[in-house]
Amino acid sequence: MYKLTRRRFGGVLGASAMGVAAGSLAAPAVLAAAKSRLVVIGGGPAGATTARYVAKGSKDVSVTLIEPKHHFTTCFFSNLYLGGFRTLESITHGYSTLAAEYGINVVHDVAVDVDRAGKMVKLARGGDVAYDRLVVTPGIAMRYDSIEGYSAEASTVMPHAWQAGTQTAALKQQLEAMEDGGTFVICPPPNPFRCPPGPYERICMVAHYLKSNKPKSKIIVLDAKDKFSKQALFQEAWVQHYEGMIEWLPKEVTGGVKAVKAESMEIVTDGETIKASVANVIPAQKAGVIAERAGLTAESGWCPIDPSSMRSKKDESTFVIGDASIAAAMPKSGFSANSQAKVAANAILADLTGSKKFPAKYRNTCWSLVATNDGVKVGADYTGGDEKIDVTSKFISKTGESADLRAQTAEEANGWYAGITKDIFG
Repeated sequence: MYKLTRRRFGGVLGASAMGVAAGSLAAPAVLAAAKSRLVVIGGGPAGATTARYVAKGSKDVSVTLIEPKHHFTTCFFSNLYLGGFRTLESITHGYSTLAAEYGINVVHDVAVDVDRAGKMVKLARGGDVAYDRLVVTPGIAMRYDSIEGYSAEASTVMPHAWQAGTQTAALKQQLEAMEDGGTFVICPPPNPFRCPPGPYERICMVAHYLKSNKPKSKIIVLDAKDKFSKQALFQEAWVQHYEGMIEWLPKEVTGGVKAVKAESMEIVTDGETIKASVANVIPAQKAGVIAERAGLTAESGWCPIDPSSMRSKKDESTFVIGDASIAAAMPKSGFSANSQAKVAANAILADLTGSKKFPAKYRNTCWSLVATNDGVKVGADYTGGDEKIDVTSKFISKTGESADLRAQTAEEANGWYAGITKDIFG
């Protein structure tokens, strides 16, 4: 039996008296017993990956994921749904595994504001969520005012389908209802923009659907740019698979899209007004709304970050990952977001648990399906430099590749999708 000797009694009494006289001295013991708190805003590839990797990395960190939707439809592979290669269900994922197997507190609500000084996230339904570290992964917001006449309301008639789910389904329904011989008009956005869904892969997938189901139809591309990624590969595919169906008009030809008229399905350029049967209008973009409300954006509308950790340059306690961040040469892709999330998770664990922080290494590959069993890709490896994320190596498919190699690339993309969605959602 434990005996309380006079010396031990004196020690206990002394400690108790000190605690009464100066209660703050007892606080470290209480804090040591409490878990550190990570709050993640946004349950896409960046947010869900960060939450999962921190939760599995340490039992000493409480992880809360705030995401309004109960299911997430990936932007990557959403073009394949338009082309008839995927169902919407096959690219839609839930959060039950993150909650059940990793102990993540998944809160289905909207984060409406952040009190950075008080380290609290304010929720739409009321209540605040406290944090020690915050991850903001809001994706993109549409700059509707970048095109005269376009708005959230107009997007129900002329879908952008750049936030996968309802918008993607609406665009597919319009394609299915379009008459054979109709005109599909797509307006790709200016740089920088979320990709995927890539506008040029989308052109291929829509062309594939139309060639199979409405072969008299045509596609007009009213681009906000004069050149684009993988241009030679896509234009090769347009000739090889969809000859005579696609007309690409760069900004130097049209002056760019100046306005849209949703009620009459018209798109206005410098030189002419084009009538569309289906119009896929994709405006300029910026970081999601909560990033701006939290004061994390720069004048550009995107969020500057430390390239070695994805930590916000506006707030030491906050990380911004994925599409919303200014990640230099890295595209705003799901693969990039997943890669950035792992770097951020490592830095967060180092902050909260004292674990080792490793040098930042990033990777991205963007696959595009251009036709049945015909895939192309572009990608790179990156490192966190002193001022920005730098490319260390890169690769891209070549024009004129064999059918076997293209089929292998398409199959590689399918394997990647299965692997990365498992990595994100568990």
